[in-house]
Amino acid sequence: MRQNGFDNLKLDFSGIGFWLALFAGIWLMGAVGLGWIVKSILVLLGFLFITPIIAFVGFRWWLQRNLVEEQCPVCSYRIAGLNGTQMRCPSCGEPLQVNQGHFYRLTPPGTVDVEVVDVTAQQLDD
Repeated sequence: MRQNGFDNLKLDFSGIGFWLALFAGIWLMGAVGLGWIVKSILVLLGFLFITPIIAFVGFRWWLQRNLVEEQCPVCSYRIAGLNGTQMRCPSCGEPLQVNQGHFYRLTPPGTVDVEVVDVTAQQLDD
C-alpha cells in the first residue's frame, strides 16, 4: 500500500475548460476577421461600467447647484428645497417658493407683509 505515490496525484482542470473555450472563441473571431465584434462587446462593457459612475458624479454636481438649505421666512425652521420649486414648510405649513437660493412666501397679489413690533405700555408719572 503506497499512499504517497504518483498514482494518487490528480489534476483538476474542470474550471479551465470555460476559459480555454472563451479564449479560443475570441482568437478564432480575430483570425477570421470578426475582431470588430469583440471590440464592440468590450466597448459595450466599458460603457456599462463607466456610465453609472458618470451619472453619480453628474447627479451630485446638479444637486449641489440646485439644493437650497435655509430657514423658513415665517417660523425660522431649517428646511431644504430645490431651486425653482414650490413647497410647504413642514413646521408651519406656509407655502414657499424657492428662487435663486432663497425661500420666499407665496402670497396673493396685493398682500402687504408687515413686521409686528411689540410696544409695551409705560405710564409716565408727573
